[in-house]
Amino acid sequence: MLAPPTLPADAELCELTGASMGTTWSVRLMRPSQLPAQQLQDGIARQLALVIDQMSPWESDSSISQFNRAQAASWHELPQEFFQVLDYALYIAQQSGGAYDPSIGKLVNLWGFGPLPKPTVAPGAGEIAQAMQVSGWRQLQVDRLMRRVRQPGGMSLDLSSIAKGFAVDLVARFLQEQGVTAYLVEVGGELRGQGCKSDQQPWWVELEHPARTLPQQSIPQQTTVQQTTVQQTTVQQTTVQQTILALHGLSVATSGDYRQQWEHQGKRYSHTIDPRDGQPLQHSLASVTVLHPECMKADALATAMLVMGLPAGLAYAEQLGLPCRFISRSATGFSETMSTAMQAMLA
Repeated sequence: MLAPPTLPADAELCELTGASMGTTWSVRLMRPSQLPAQQLQDGIARQLALVIDQMSPWESDSSISQFNRAQAASWHELPQEFFQVLDYALYIAQQSGGAYDPSIGKLVNLWGFGPLPKPTVAPGAGEIAQAMQVSGWRQLQVDRLMRRVRQPGGMSLDLSSIAKGFAVDLVARFLQEQGVTAYLVEVGGELRGQGCKSDQQPWWVELEHPARTLPQQSIPQQTTVQQTTVQQTTVQQTTVQQTILALHGLSVATSGDYRQQWEHQGKRYSHTIDPRDGQPLQHSLASVTVLHPECMKADALATAMLVMGLPAGLAYAEQLGLPCRFISRSATGFSETMSTAMQAMLA
């Protein structure tokens, strides 16, 4: 259904790779001959470095680290990109009823998923309550006219659940500004594609699935998963198959409770924390995949729906008309639920 790709006659398939943001990145593109590959490589690295300089809590002199250390009641003018990401994160916090919250840096650190070392035991109720006192998106005052945010006192912002998606968008924008019309950008598993290759094939990507991602010992016994469209119901699956999509003007982001975790006395603690109670997720929803034109939005929405759980997350996806896939786990295996928009896309 796509029009033939508008590519320069001399465009060649090119692949660029690197490491940044604590993960790896790759870009496949149709490169016009007048664009040196090294120029593109350097430009992509600059976009990713910008995100680190502004939004990485692992860098002590980043914009977000400076805000997190700031005195109570102080106002801070933020860089344009940082403010854009935080502003959207606060919007999703409001829309999701606090299931998503960019102000939980203290809780993230407390549970060992931030710059601080992982704890040897789970934090106690008193420590969690203390961290929650200095968390909560409603405590943040925002001056959109002046692009300023007020530090209420002791609050630590954490944008890890949205920054990678924004980085993907930033790289895509850079490529477009360079005159690249066909590309597939990937940063730490989040993707955005545009256009087609010279053979008119689109950029095909496989959707992430716990059964194909987890170490073998972490998958429930005798469990495999088949990608099957269902009508807003959860259906047990029987075989492992791939779900592959063509990304043309679309991004895809997956949030899973298995991506980072640690165990203590046989109990698993996921890196995804529910801001409403300060605890790592304990429900059966294992992952959420969201498709959206903007990767930043897909990234944040996937996390919000994962925290919400299947019934509320699916209702939110239906309300927004978003293509989403929900993977739940049980003692016997995995099951899959798709939003109406996702079913329509795969029909």
